[in-house]
Amino acid sequence: MTWSIFSLMLIALVSFMISCTKEGPMGPQGPAGKDGKDGVDGKDGKDAIITCGECHNPATVTEKATQFELSKHYYGEAAFEEAGNATCAPCHESEGFKYVIKNNIPATFTLNTTTNKYSNSYVATSSTAYGDITCNTCHSSLHTTYGTADWAFTTTAAVPMTMWAGAKTINLPADNGKSNLCVKCHQPRPMTTSSTLSDGNVVDYADLVANPTKVFYDSAVGNAAPNKMLPSYRFHVHYGVVGAVCAGMGGIEFAGAENYTNSYHTNNASCTDCHMAAMSGRAGGHTFVAKGNFNGCNTTDCHGAGTVSSSNATYWTTPRSNITTLLNQLASKINDIGGGHNILHSESDPELNLWAGATTGNFDGYLDIYDASANPNGYWRNPGNTSATNMAKPKFPSLTNAQVGAIINFQFALREYSKGIHNYKYIHALLVNTIAML
Repeated sequence: MTWSIFSLMLIALVSFMISCTKEGPMGPQGPAGKDGKDGVDGKDGKDAIITCGECHNPATVTEKATQFELSKHYYGEAAFEEAGNATCAPCHESEGFKYVIKNNIPATFTLNTTTNKYSNSYVATSSTAYGDITCNTCHSSLHTTYGTADWAFTTTAAVPMTMWAGAKTINLPADNGKSNLCVKCHQPRPMTTSSTLSDGNVVDYADLVANPTKVFYDSAVGNAAPNKMLPSYRFHVHYGVVGAVCAGMGGIEFAGAENYTNSYHTNNASCTDCHMAAMSGRAGGHTFVAKGNFNGCNTTDCHGAGTVSSSNATYWTTPRSNITTLLNQLASKINDIGGGHNILHSESDPELNLWAGATTGNFDGYLDIYDASANPNGYWRNPGNTSATNMAKPKFPSLTNAQVGAIINFQFALREYSKGIHNYKYIHALLVNTIAML
């Protein structure tokens, strides 16, 4: 009897709950709500297409990207080879380049007061020493504004020279300083004293000029003090000298018959004027190649239509011939130091020597000193190597300050690559005065 009453009550409860879940008839509609705030009108309903299309179209990004494939910034192997090297990263690695700019890393040398040795402050970090050169290496704001401001440069600031530990600065003013972006990397590397024989600081270039007859390296002493630096195969200030040449600085400026002045290009032409001119073959645009392309020269703002060509005597053949003659004369003077055998390294293979054919002797700016990996057939003994192979070679001769300065100046004039076109007046004076000094 009790269970029957409970069952009836349970059935009634369930029936009631089911009836509550059934939707009843819709009530009357309530009053309309307040209107929302109007949105911003679109541009013909195609905002995204228009904004992205400013860049992402065949005439802009596609064209530039295709040109960039012809640039050594794109296909060169340096970014891969130097990955992990924090010292080389500021120029050879995209992330390293951006790191030193973002953090305003100074081009100074810092003295460790405990060891009394100097170290180069201008380095990246191990975590940023990588990365191929890409669009955003030079263009800092890509895909941030989605407009023309995306093309902003990573830097156009004046460039303290690492060659002089930041004591001198390059600032190329034309075209709102755009060339300074190029110069940030295309500048000489510091030539430093030995951190074993000396303090590792930059070589005192002023002393080379002021005391030309002073002995810089004494071969009788060799790998010991008071020698502060040893000559070697790579006794040089690297390859990126052109920024300093354009600015009219960076050479060892011995006094002589010619004053050190600059050509018109220094203040009135930018790197982009010639190296990013309208395409001709595989040169111009974002290839950054100027060789064989005179479109940048023959503009209304420069020499005028049809003026400069590979056969033009005034602006091309004569100045380049003059510099070639001076390079050969200086090379001969430097090689006389060897007393019968050249001290400059020669390489006729254009794949190995970018300057093959630039001088009669096919010199590349290196010294013909033994190096087990880079120059195993080197004629002269390496003062810092004690291997049996090396010790059997002739002792490298002593060098005066003037002779060291001459070697540096030869490298400058050779490796700026244009045979004076970048800054004819400066290069001509440098070579003439150096030859006279020797």
